[in-house]
This record gives sequence, structure tokens and C-alpha cells, in this order.
Amino acid sequence: MNGARGEVWLYERPKRKPRPVLIMVRSEAIERLNRILVVPTTTEGRRRIPTQVWIDEEDGMREPSALVLDETFAARKDFLTHRITELGATKMDEVCRALNLASGCS
Repeated sequence: MNGARGEVWLYERPKRKPRPVLIMVRSEAIERLNRILVVPTTTEGRRRIPTQVWIDEEDGMREPSALVLDETFAARKDFLTHRITELGATKMDEVCRALNLASGCS
């Protein structure tokens, strides 16, 4: 797995529906870790929640999806199966603001 911060990958756990996740760990740290911090997506998000960031076809997704920063978790790297897209700097700024809100950091 050669992922990098800002990339969206398909996360395929046994006996669960595969779902895209956003990698939040800096590239230089990924090699040393067994689990990495990721943000899951949902297609059932609500538009006005400040801890969600919407990504869509313009971002390289097949369908509009919300990144749910309230559900950030440590994912096993071996369940990340293939790269879907990479988010740009503007979208990652939105993600970081939403993560600050979700985590209570300022």
C-alpha cells in the first residue's frame, strides 16, 4: 500500500460492505505504521453538518459522498485495496477544519 495523505482508497474489511476512506496520515509515516488514521465516507450524509465534507464527481468520486469526520478511525493498511482519487488542497483545508470541530481542537 503506497497511499498518501489526501488520497481516497477503497477499504474492504471481511464480511462488511467496502467503502471509500480518506487517508489523513502524512506519507512519510505510513510505511512505519500498521494502522493509519482514515475518514470514512457515506452517501447518506446530511448537507449542513459542520463535521462532514462533501466530495463528488469533481473530486474523482463515482457519486456524491460525505466524509464523516466524527467517525475517523485507525484502519488496517492491508484492507486498503485500491486508490480512487486524491483530494486537492482546498478540499483538504475543509477536511481539516471539520476535523478540528469533530475533535474539539482549535
